Amino acid sequence: MTGGTEPTERNTAPDAGPENTITRNEKERNRHMLDCIPYEDMRLESAERKNDALVIKLKKGIQKLVPVDEGTLRVLYSHRELSENDADKPCIVKLPAFSDWDYEEGKDAVLLKMPKLTVRIDKETNSFTYYGKDGGILLRERDQRSKELTEIPLYALSGRAAEKTTVETADGVKELVRNAEKIRTGSAYHTRLNLIFDEEEALFGMGQHEEGYHSLRGNCIYLNQANRTIAIPMFVSVKGYGIFVNTLSPAIFQDTPETTSIYTEADPEMDFFFMNGEGMDGVIRKFRMITGKAAMLPKWAFGYIQSQERYETQKEILEVAGKYREKGIGLDCIVLDWMSWEDGHWGQKSFDAARFPDPSAMIDELHKEHIHFMISIWPNMNGCTDNFREFKEKGLLLPESDLYDPFDPEGRKLYWKQTDEGIFRHGNDAFWCDNSEPLCPEWTKDVRPENPKNYEEYCSFVSNHIPLTKLNAYGLFHAMGIWEGWRASGDPRRVVNLTRSGTAGQQRYGTILWSGDISASWETLEKQIAAGLHFCASGMPYWTLDIGAFFVKNGVQWYWNGKYDLGEKDPAYCELFVRWYEWGAFLPVFRGHGTDVRRELWNFDRKEASFYQAILDANRRRYELMPYIYSLAAAVHFEDALIMRPLSFAFSDDGNTWDIFDQYLFGDALMICPVTKPMYFGTEKEEEAREEETEKSGAGKCSRRVYLPGKTDWYDLYTDRRYKGGQWIEADAPLERIPVFVKAGSLIPMAKAALSVEEQEKDITIHIYPGADARFMLYEDSGDGYGYEKGEYSFTEYSWNDEKKTLSVNGIPIGKEAVTPVKEGKSGYLFHG
Repeated sequence: MTGGTEPTERNTAPDAGPENTITRNEKERNRHMLDCIPYEDMRLESAERKNDALVIKLKKGIQKLVPVDEGTLRVLYSHRELSENDADKPCIVKLPAFSDWDYEEGKDAVLLKMPKLTVRIDKETNSFTYYGKDGGILLRERDQRSKELTEIPLYALSGRAAEKTTVETADGVKELVRNAEKIRTGSAYHTRLNLIFDEEEALFGMGQHEEGYHSLRGNCIYLNQANRTIAIPMFVSVKGYGIFVNTLSPAIFQDTPETTSIYTEADPEMDFFFMNGEGMDGVIRKFRMITGKAAMLPKWAFGYIQSQERYETQKEILEVAGKYREKGIGLDCIVLDWMSWEDGHWGQKSFDAARFPDPSAMIDELHKEHIHFMISIWPNMNGCTDNFREFKEKGLLLPESDLYDPFDPEGRKLYWKQTDEGIFRHGNDAFWCDNSEPLCPEWTKDVRPENPKNYEEYCSFVSNHIPLTKLNAYGLFHAMGIWEGWRASGDPRRVVNLTRSGTAGQQRYGTILWSGDISASWETLEKQIAAGLHFCASGMPYWTLDIGAFFVKNGVQWYWNGKYDLGEKDPAYCELFVRWYEWGAFLPVFRGHGTDVRRELWNFDRKEASFYQAILDANRRRYELMPYIYSLAAAVHFEDALIMRPLSFAFSDDGNTWDIFDQYLFGDALMICPVTKPMYFGTEKEEEAREEETEKSGAGKCSRRVYLPGKTDWYDLYTDRRYKGGQWIEADAPLERIPVFVKAGSLIPMAKAALSVEEQEKDITIHIYPGADARFMLYEDSGDGYGYEKGEYSFTEYSWNDEKKTLSVNGIPIGKEAVTPVKEGKSGYLFHG
């Protein structure tokens, strides 16, 4: 109230006197106003070094900072006591103690000093600022409330009667719990780490997502496992640092006008690693130090893998394999998709004797032709199967489900026992662990839900069966069980596990992850390049997809939305398949699979164009590059490298590369430029768009725009033509090939193409691309088995002195006469070793 005479309120009771007359302001003063309670929860009360950790007590809670190496810091924070060990944190391995650090406590801040990382902790707000070795700021946390915890209750099904329903999906019949009584089992935290990125900063990683993101900046990304999504809570920055959140729960990465944060759904404490890699490749090395080295795959796993939904009999598999050999097409593995079992016995780990009368003999026949055999196995089992009954009798199923419980070591042992007795004893070479994110609410819907709604349903629905704190970890524990059982069996061959879901640490278990049941379109092809690049930028080395897409036709279900109802009879689909196959030849793992259309390569031998010849050329090219590819695989294990990387990993100082996700590096030497638009047989609308683009650019119809990054020169892989870097060019892209460029200062070992990697001659040719000094480590071993763990391998070092134009092998110069020009008028050289 402002101005004037204060109004009064008079007590109207009888005999009221002057003392009963009070002003309105006096009444207000008798009430308490809302008090602003200072937020002091994060104020530092003490900091103390205890062994190899800095323990900080806050006004509310406790925080532990654990230096892991000279540039890596682990941060744990809780309102209660922190975990004493990492027994329940399977993403990470046992980390060695690191003591080369110190701290200083000043008036306003605590400084944690490590050789390549300094962290300033504000004593009033507990907000961190991370500095590199040169003193520059790498990352800042939000000034206030940078780390937030909200305690939540955890529940599980009570075990009493539950209301269930069944629904038919592409992954079989699913049994869903609609209503059930729950009991409280404990508590956890929602956690949120609030960050401030530089305005000009690009980020990559956070797993595999089908939306086709370029930089993660400006996006809200839901990390819940799904058929086409792989959740890995790790990102890298072009500034050379990364963050890995050590969680198994669903999470959300947000960089929106409202918030920039990483949120986790349910964790016992906040637990993350800050990694200053002094470059993105360095971050990957630190991530592998924390989560474990990637196991080596056998050499055959890098040859072509033929799959189809589905081969139905032993006879059919042998006929297809025989036809590959008859036609002289490279093939190293053939795959039996779902239903090795008897009809109606979904998930039973056995062969139907009527369709597979002698699986051991079948596999032996394949092996004689140097073809390996992969078989699909599932975590869910129909109630009529012997496998299901054994799990139920032993109490090793997830609550109210037909899924085995991989979180229980006894569940993993029983699953392997059944697999070994029913399948592995016959001699198969690999498993395809399908449906390893076994519960996807969106695949039970008629219409695809929006991401926020889908995330909410995932958390509420799937947690009926899997603990909320481990909701994203089914694939990890499933892969762990296959690895444990295979290695314990004494079988000397390397574990190969093709699987659809995973998270950090799964690289230890011989896994290859693929991108799920995608649909055929040019848009999907382009977005899949970004999906694979973000997956690999999350620290995971082995990724593949269904060449040509899984769904080709347009069906009733929202996910069955391919664009080619005529399948391989439509030349437009044949063109798409060719471009997909040409790209697939430059992926870590080279694999065809899908439904609607037969995927054997000769089915694309059509009169409209030379589709089949283009496919054969790509297949041959893959095998020619096998010495290069297998050496890259060795670097994955021994040097914690990646095979497939965004351009910015090598050219972070070239801002043009930050937003390019239709080109990438395949090893250090090759730049792959997939074709992502039709050039021959598009729809009328696609043809019009192509004509308009061609007219604007002045380029030929069969070319694509390519950026040549950095200050280095580049060579066309096919013609050896040399280009200056730092420019955009129109690169030829006839149907027979996609553009591929070689960085100047590279050595590419090549071999003659063969029908399988086991049949390739050991003689190699080193293709020298001059323009800078070069080095390549050629890796060789037995191709299978775990001798590499005991030092049974060799590296041969090839080095090129560009000024002297001399090649050395293991430091010994080779005579110049042994190094010959590629061809007249070209600047490359060949060495036949």
